[in-house]
Amino acid sequence: MTLSRTFVDVRPLRTSALFRRLLIGRTVSVLGTFMTMVTVMYQVWDVTHSTVWTGAVGLAGALPTVVVGLLAGAWVDRGDRRRIFLFNTVAQAACSLLLALQGFTGRVPVAVVLVLVAAQSGFGAVGGPAAGVFVPRLLPKDQVAAGLALNMMSFTTMMLVGPALGGLLIGWAGVGFCYLADALTFVIAFYGAFGLPALPPEGEPSRAGLHGILDGLRFLSGHRVVRGALITDLAATVLSMPVSLFPLVNAERFGGTPRTLGLFLSAISVGGIVSSVFSGAVTRLGRPGLVMLWGAGTWGVALAAFGLMTDPWAGLACLVVAGAADNASVVARSTIVQTRTPDSLLGRVTSAEQIVGQAGPNIGNLRGGLVAGWTSGATALVTGGLLCLLAVLSVSASTPELRNGAGATPDEP
Repeated sequence: MTLSRTFVDVRPLRTSALFRRLLIGRTVSVLGTFMTMVTVMYQVWDVTHSTVWTGAVGLAGALPTVVVGLLAGAWVDRGDRRRIFLFNTVAQAACSLLLALQGFTGRVPVAVVLVLVAAQSGFGAVGGPAAGVFVPRLLPKDQVAAGLALNMMSFTTMMLVGPALGGLLIGWAGVGFCYLADALTFVIAFYGAFGLPALPPEGEPSRAGLHGILDGLRFLSGHRVVRGALITDLAATVLSMPVSLFPLVNAERFGGTPRTLGLFLSAISVGGIVSSVFSGAVTRLGRPGLVMLWGAGTWGVALAAFGLMTDPWAGLACLVVAGAADNASVVARSTIVQTRTPDSLLGRVTSAEQIVGQAGPNIGNLRGGLVAGWTSGATALVTGGLLCLLAVLSVSASTPELRNGAGATPDEP
């Protein structure tokens, strides 16, 4: 393989003008999302000085995703995904405008801020599954992995840039201006999707209500490849999510220096960006199952190694490796979901993937905190990483289709 083929595959940018617009809109919108995330945390802490309230910010963002998720998937699979996405983008922008209004006035109770965050998250829980069909409908099948890698690259980059930019804007112009900037980013996202054609489900639309949800769950339980992909993601997040352990490990092993803690939080993002830049080798490989298994297993091993490190630079190197492996695994998992799921079920399956991606890290951070409370931060990291590796090996053994790069076609259960 030539060196140029190891870099991120940019064929989707040349193939589809619509994909280019979508990627620009998505990148700007994700930047605004991370700016708002840090702004809400800052505002809630500034008003309350309570970790209970700042913890409630995470709950306000996660709970609507889980509650709305499956219902949203069935709705998305009954209508025009483009129209659903545009409507929910406008609704999210309206929530940001209301957050900006309260930020400028400064006289709104914190509970109202959390309600607006929850509402915005709920609209995002519907818009996310609708957007989940865009890449496989716009790109040839052999470029879907490359398109998802470009999406992931923009997400990881904005995850690094967004909080820093949000902090600068808060210091320069205040929280109201930062929320207003987020509202404007949704305008770019709306423009990015406005030129899409109508995207109704291909095949039989979802049945209404509970029947449609049960159809989606039956597909997930019966399709070995897609089921294995979601189980692998749960193993990586629930069993070994490390973020809640960083402050404790920093205090136990590295003297509690704030600078070190900040680097820990950035290292995983840096690894993800590096992995995205050199993603061409794995997206062109055409074996997403194998890439996902190796990525998730390496994530677990790297975090276990981080738990054993006493040198901060060696620990940072482990986290960079973990971030790179996680990025490759996420792109591969999304490729499996979007190429192995029939279009008529894609909204429901993408919604389930979104729920796993939202709930898994929160549960994993809770698990890590509980284990660390009983033992130590290093023990929680090492045991979590090894459990993740064992779970990935179990999925690999029970689902040979993932290892072999074969598997059911999109039309087979």
